[in-house]
Amino acid sequence: MSRVTGTLVLAGTPIGDIADAPPRLATELQSADIVAAEDTRRLRGLTRALGIHTTGRVVSYFEGNESARTPELVEALVGGARVLLVTDAGMPSVSDPGYRLVAAAVEQDIKVTAVPGPSAVLTALALSGLPVDRFCFEGFLPRKAGERLGRLREVADERRTLVYFEAPHRLDDTLAAMAEVFGADRRAAVCRELTKTYEEVKRGPLGELADWAKEGVRGEITVVVEGAPETGPAELDAEELVRRVRVREEAGERRKEAIAAVAAEAGLPKREVFDAVVAAKNADASGPGKGKGLI
Repeated sequence: MSRVTGTLVLAGTPIGDIADAPPRLATELQSADIVAAEDTRRLRGLTRALGIHTTGRVVSYFEGNESARTPELVEALVGGARVLLVTDAGMPSVSDPGYRLVAAAVEQDIKVTAVPGPSAVLTALALSGLPVDRFCFEGFLPRKAGERLGRLREVADERRTLVYFEAPHRLDDTLAAMAEVFGADRRAAVCRELTKTYEEVKRGPLGELADWAKEGVRGEITVVVEGAPETGPAELDAEELVRRVRVREEAGERRKEAIAAVAAEAGLPKREVFDAVVAAKNADASGPGKGKGLI
């Protein structure tokens, strides 16, 4: 006989307007054996707004105790409990607590399901006015300036639309870094306080958005950035080829692999890219300020 285990339910919660709560959310909150919440105070506010009461045990499950609490919840699931996981807003495990618990449950062959709910990622993407057929979610960028630039350089040539979360007090620095790496003319949209009273979507080139953000921005922020433009071989000069190789090297690729990848992207022979890299290196070594060039 196969063992009978419980079910882990990931429940999406409103990102702003409580009226967006999916109907199943109230039912699951009332019937779960255990409700694991990122913030139990926020959970109480949610249940009051929905006009319901939880009957199961309520426990906290946030970044600081994920590792310690996951085994306890898995044990309950193995014993047959129905565990509901909710975060402060949106879908658990998407830049929120939940991934560790899902991975542990899957490893134990425990059923994992979801109550679909609002998503800041998809909402911002739809409102941005930028291409939505293909996109990448990049979450939060590193706080340190150097690490942030490095992460952005990794996707400098990504053609899919990019979606980021950001804290309001770091938005101006992030947009300035994006303008530096992606180009000041790259289109973007800053989505603020989605579905809330003061919802705002600010669209424009990254350079203009960076200047706008210097005045200070409040609220929950999602940034959507247009993907890199498609460029054919004729549009890539030697300097651009060298820049692309440098970006890949800084991301950890060996030079040989970086040259091969850039050649494939540009539809050029590897030798042509190699020659451009060597020429740049030689020019850098012989010119003023030698040793500080691209390669």
